[in-house]
Amino acid sequence: MPENPLATLIKLDPVYMEEFRKMEDLVYSDGALPKKIKYLMALAFDAANGATNGVAALYRQAMAAGATKQEIAETLRVAAQLGGEGSLFTASQALKGIVG
Repeated sequence: MPENPLATLIKLDPVYMEEFRKMEDLVYSDGALPKKIKYLMALAFDAANGATNGVAALYRQAMAAGATKQEIAETLRVAAQLGGEGSLFTASQALKGIVG
């Protein structure tokens, strides 16, 4: 498993980062929207914003939450439609070696 990308900030400001983690737990917990959908939404945002590492991490989290490869593919269609074709490049690079 890759190192936490926030590891440096956790060392620098552990009190704040613990609060950040709690907020992240709240945001991605099941609610009116299931966590799977929330991960797919976040994956689309990261793809549209060029966040390769985020796409890879969110792909894993979405799959662990029950997403299918088809749902990931359709999520990336939305990202490309709203965020531009660069979303597809980001997602392709992020998922190289992960998607079988």
